[in-house]
Amino acid sequence: MLTNDLNLTPEERGELQRRVRSRSMRAEDSRRARVILELASGRGLRETATRLSCSTSYLQRWLGRFRQERLGGLVARHKGRTAAQGAAKLEARILEWTRRGPDDGSTQWSSRRLAKKLGTTHMAVARVWNRYGLQPHRLRHHMVSDDPDFEAKAADIIGLYLHPPAHAAVFCVDEKTAIQALDRLDPMLPLSPGRAESHGFEYFRHGTLSLYAALETQSGEILGKTARRHTSAEFVSFLEDIVASQPAGKVIHVIADNLSAHKTKLVEAFLEAHPSVRMHFTPTYSSWLNQVENWFAKIQRHVIARGVFSSLHDLRVKLLRYIRHYNKTATPIRWIYSNPKRRIKP
Repeated sequence: MLTNDLNLTPEERGELQRRVRSRSMRAEDSRRARVILELASGRGLRETATRLSCSTSYLQRWLGRFRQERLGGLVARHKGRTAAQGAAKLEARILEWTRRGPDDGSTQWSSRRLAKKLGTTHMAVARVWNRYGLQPHRLRHHMVSDDPDFEAKAADIIGLYLHPPAHAAVFCVDEKTAIQALDRLDPMLPLSPGRAESHGFEYFRHGTLSLYAALETQSGEILGKTARRHTSAEFVSFLEDIVASQPAGKVIHVIADNLSAHKTKLVEAFLEAHPSVRMHFTPTYSSWLNQVENWFAKIQRHVIARGVFSSLHDLRVKLLRYIRHYNKTATPIRWIYSNPKRRIKP
């Protein structure tokens, strides 16, 4: 009869403990490792079976396999189900019809509708979709840049991120326009156990503001300014604020998009008067190259999306307060461009 006097080497004990603590390993593998550790601690079969809610025959099986093969014996030996006749042909039909799309006027298949069409079960369809990473219910959008100088402009901007010029400042500049100062007419219901925060459906609109922001790439800090209007004059005024924030004569590289307000005669006159400022425009439809867009996503989530603003002044105060607190712990964005071949081409 098997006894449970086990002697584990330090390596075996460490591996078994790793399996027990793992959050990515299969639950059954972790359970077998726990069985061996419990028995190795001197507990009897019945006590261990009670603690782990399993049978003594289960313990004896895995204890015997561990004695014979050590850690290699804790692997399941079930060969799996035999593939049903015609499974490969059914899988090919599922893949073909999934990519072909529905013929009933709808835009994408559900597992149940495709299963009904092919005379199989929805779980069979779901397994094939999962195996090949197909998700017909999901949709993504993209924009193809039509800029003939895309590679040159992108390389110029990425070079400023990865290898910024010495003794120069690099700013990513853009504006978030038409930020609405929305005030809810009904009282807000705060977050409580079992209930999400709730805002009234009706609102009063106090007006809109534009937020100009410049992200300094080496520190991650934000220079921000609000404006009632969104004009080239306001953009030039913001560029003057950027120049004033830097030591006199320091070279400043400004990365901006192709908005018409960024390319007016006022901007050209400003650049002539400030030769230390150099503009770098992103390729068309390539705002993802501008790092400040990442920060705009943060302020949208943290302040604007769920904010309640009693006036335009209140909106301005909350935006600038967020910027002040953000700058206390600001960190630069670690720019990675790993695979140029993934660019979407027409």
